[in-house]
Amino acid sequence: MSERIPLARPVVGEREEELVLEVLRSRRLSLGPRLEQFERAFASRLGVASASAVSSGTAALHLAVRVAGVGPGDEVVTTPFSFVASANCVVYEGARPVFCDIDPRTLNIDPAAAAAAVGERTVGLLPVHVFGYPADMRELERITAARSLWIVEDACEALGGRHADGPAIGARGHLAAFGFYANKQITTGEGGMVVCPSAADKVRVDSERNQGRAPDMSWLDHDRLGFNYRLSDIACALGVAQLERLDAMLAARARAAARYGEALQGVEGLELPCPDAGSDVRGWFVYVVQVPRDADRDRVIALLRERGIDSKPYLPAIHLMSFYRERFGHAEGEFPVCEDVARRSLALPFFPDITEGEVERVAEGLAAAVAAARTAGAPG
Repeated sequence: MSERIPLARPVVGEREEELVLEVLRSRRLSLGPRLEQFERAFASRLGVASASAVSSGTAALHLAVRVAGVGPGDEVVTTPFSFVASANCVVYEGARPVFCDIDPRTLNIDPAAAAAAVGERTVGLLPVHVFGYPADMRELERITAARSLWIVEDACEALGGRHADGPAIGARGHLAAFGFYANKQITTGEGGMVVCPSAADKVRVDSERNQGRAPDMSWLDHDRLGFNYRLSDIACALGVAQLERLDAMLAARARAAARYGEALQGVEGLELPCPDAGSDVRGWFVYVVQVPRDADRDRVIALLRERGIDSKPYLPAIHLMSFYRERFGHAEGEFPVCEDVARRSLALPFFPDITEGEVERVAEGLAAAVAAARTAGAPG
């Protein structure tokens, strides 16, 4: 039987082992020199002044919205098509995420819908660069400039992407959050990064990630509310090594995406990720397709599993999750583009060292699974 093809597989090697072992041998496992090295290397790579490493992308989002100034009773306009953390980070602070529909091509927040969703209690926008594709930040920035709103960018899926007008994703001068889970462009196992536009932002993030400790790190004075959002030096060592190979891994991801694009062209009705438009550049994170409307997506997933191919629904609509239905009264039909995409989307195996043979096997399996799911008479 063929070996199972996993959904994701991080690339780690001798350099990662070398740097991790150095940290272990130093006995300085947290708040050591690798933390600052990783932060500086990441900021340099992105072309920003400073960045703060934290324990996860979710922690990065939470600290970013706190620094931006969200509070109880506020509203933040964001997308319902994302990993749930982009909405949860607003709820953590007693505020309300106000969802708006998405662009059917890019799957990012629709600027016109975002503008229409802005109300009297809106304090900011939280766009997500979904699956690594750049959100239309120029249009969103016009909205915020006209209404004196802030922007926090969820760039957790988008390292390596670039906007048509030049900046890297996360480097436009807004607070931005990145994530380093094991399936991301680089991984620290768990981990994240807050891009800090000002020195004051970094001071606050560095304090709040470390229990609100005073700038001199005194145990005797915690001068603000804080959290245990630190990232260990072991994880930071992984991050340093991963950044060194980032260009090669991004190129490998782009090659894998191109292979999928060629291999899946013949699957009737299958919608592939949108190609880069103009000078926008996607930072490839996952390879997500949308099955035809007359095919049962969950049946496709089950049939792929029988062939030894992992896949999963990607992503569910946040507003239809039970917590958001019960807490905020959301219901089906509010955001039809998002809901249609969420019903039909699935992620295929995707990682830098996926082989041509594995891509071909996935493509053949998907074509057969889609055909069988249609034959089963799936609802439209």
